[in-house]
Amino acid sequence: MAATIRDIKKRTGLSLATISKYLNGGNVLPENRILIEEAINELHYEVNELARGLVTHKTKTIGVLVYDIQCLFVGSMLHYLGMELHKKGYGMLICDSCNDEKLQKENLQFLLSRKVDGILVFAVGMHGKFLHAAKKANVPVVLVDRSFQDEEYDCVEVDNRTAIYRATNKLIENHHKKIAVIASNIEYTGRERVKGYSDAMNQAGLEIPKEYCKLGGHSFEHGYRGMKELLELEDRPTGVILGNYNTMLGGIMALNESGLSCPQDVSLIGVDNLPMTQVLRPKLWLIVQPMETMCEKAVAMLLERVNGEQNGMPVKISFSTSVREGDSIRDLG
Repeated sequence: MAATIRDIKKRTGLSLATISKYLNGGNVLPENRILIEEAINELHYEVNELARGLVTHKTKTIGVLVYDIQCLFVGSMLHYLGMELHKKGYGMLICDSCNDEKLQKENLQFLLSRKVDGILVFAVGMHGKFLHAAKKANVPVVLVDRSFQDEEYDCVEVDNRTAIYRATNKLIENHHKKIAVIASNIEYTGRERVKGYSDAMNQAGLEIPKEYCKLGGHSFEHGYRGMKELLELEDRPTGVILGNYNTMLGGIMALNESGLSCPQDVSLIGVDNLPMTQVLRPKLWLIVQPMETMCEKAVAMLLERVNGEQNGMPVKISFSTSVREGDSIRDLG
């Protein structure tokens, strides 16, 4: 028979009120906390989260909306978010929007119906109107990786514009003048990266032919198609910036199929030091995002809102990236 709160009372000699206060997240005397925790372990007592939620109006569950769960960057971020939430005593309910804004809105309603305490959002697009329902329900939201053009929410991201500015400059420092980019232009992160590329090219006085900008979505297919088109140009680029991890994998496959080689024929620099980059040869130059740190900060920001510790205006935290050196850039000097 499952242990009850009365069994804990009998084991500890404490009042039901004190035990209930502890179980519902309240503060009790340190010596009482030790007695209760020992009794819980000895009796294998399991907290009824549904019942506790009725009392505290908290479910200890955080919703996570992702734009595409197949994206390896998203998968890695979910790993770090799950670890951090577990440390804080929270569970995670994940909804995949499959890069569909209509589904994203439906997923939000699903999470709200499950009474999640807060929501972490990897948004599909650049508009935040769909989150008005969360605001109305007073459910805190933190954006991760992507912010909006038209709405202000707490957000944790990297400085994407500066990151790709530096990537482009790395090619320029190695005397490349014909530099192309394969990136997204349908969401905030991709657009910021394209701006960084343009900033560096313009500052160096280098031409940006229209056919050197392969813009679409951050996907394997777009990377593959974009690289194929670049390599078929009569005046092909000597260096290519691959705007995210999936795009990078697609671009490398197209390069391998072409019979050309890196860096002898085309120099490459990509984004994100995820598992496949460890086995690719040559070793790639990479822009590396501090994914674990981003997730820790996103969880901390959200729980501050959930627990009423932060009630001010939306806060945006932008982390710097680092560079992993490789062998994929040829010096043309």
